[in-house]
Amino acid sequence: MKICSLYGAGFYYMPGTDTCIKVGGFVRAEVNFNAGGSFAPNIGSAGNHSAATYNENTWRTRAGITADARSQTAYGTLRGYAYLAATSDNSRGGGYSGPSAIPGTTGFGAASNSGGADAYDRLYSPAAFIQFAGFTAGRTGSFFDFDNTTYSNQSNIWGSTQGGNGIEVFAYTAQLGNGLSASIAAENNNGRRVGITSTGANIVATPAGAAVANTVYGGQGAPDLVGNLRIDQAWGSAQIMGAAHQLTFAGTSAQTFPNPGAKWGYAFGAGVKVNLPMLGKGDYIIGQFTYGKGAMDYVGSGLSTGSNGVQQGVVVTNAQAWDATVSATGVEMTTGWSITGGLEHNWVPGWKSSLYGAYGKLEYSAAASAIITGAGTSANWSMWQVGSRTVWTPVTNLDLSVEVMYQGIQNDLASTATVGKNSWWSGMFRAQRNFYP
Repeated sequence: MKICSLYGAGFYYMPGTDTCIKVGGFVRAEVNFNAGGSFAPNIGSAGNHSAATYNENTWRTRAGITADARSQTAYGTLRGYAYLAATSDNSRGGGYSGPSAIPGTTGFGAASNSGGADAYDRLYSPAAFIQFAGFTAGRTGSFFDFDNTTYSNQSNIWGSTQGGNGIEVFAYTAQLGNGLSASIAAENNNGRRVGITSTGANIVATPAGAAVANTVYGGQGAPDLVGNLRIDQAWGSAQIMGAAHQLTFAGTSAQTFPNPGAKWGYAFGAGVKVNLPMLGKGDYIIGQFTYGKGAMDYVGSGLSTGSNGVQQGVVVTNAQAWDATVSATGVEMTTGWSITGGLEHNWVPGWKSSLYGAYGKLEYSAAASAIITGAGTSANWSMWQVGSRTVWTPVTNLDLSVEVMYQGIQNDLASTATVGKNSWWSGMFRAQRNFYP
């Protein structure tokens, strides 16, 4: 095949066409310690972690293949990109044999590997999109996200990031010159839903023993509306971004009041990345701040942080990440904010280390807290994370890495459950063989 030099290394002309294609991929194996999934930290009471069904280590194997096809047109480059992957793991605690209710969630006591093709032995497509004349259509990273935590092997850090999963988008990006660009996008609303709770849906067991009666998300109405203004130059990059997220409501059979009309939540944030060549080739420091109301997945408080997998005593988590709380008197949208940051340093060729941290906080109104706790006490909570990763590349395209993270939750809840500060450490070892032409 003839080499195509228009788009960088690894591209070849497809025989008989003017289309250039690059095929790549990877094979990855990892083991996680004290984790509820692929480096999904567990924070819980001593009783849960000493249970006979608790997995002290979990295992995952993943392989992916990518294809990137490009050709020149009168309107610029026409690009099609596809990424297919397969995963097999036992990354959920024992004692529960079915798949998680929400694909991609992480936490203690979810599905175990039974050898079949369940939610954890699967073929899937994290990315598949078309780009043409500034337009992007398909599944890719959200146009809200900035800090994609490249300094870590895992996606369970505060801050808005779709990690390796991606999200469906229709977007347009205008190049304004000198590295400045502006993007607008319609994105899949369902991919940003965290959850809704309502009167009777008490998170914590109360003396009254209130029955569960959820109001849940209704069908999708409007897509999420996302925009950003971004600059990329030799010194680094920066971005400001915003999003509008529609909440729709559907009651269960136990709901005793009419469904409220649709509401709109929102999120905004900013991030900056500074290259540090004076410290080492490829060194950088990055940070991001996000604030949201009724759109907690943008803050990063969704299931990916492991917060909904927290176990307190023998009851379900009392550190929940709801988008909104609903009662007969109206809708109370949750507010939250998060800050993340990381530094990566290349010591010598083949060795690099990172240090990162994150903090996030969710706050509920007094009315929402009364519904959630069933006791009139605060349901507010915060989470902090500190971690480090070291990667050794003994030969080209082989990465061997070790990572540790310490994480804690501070909640305000006063109940019969274990309360106060709960913390736990997690670790992982990963071997990854990348292959590119």
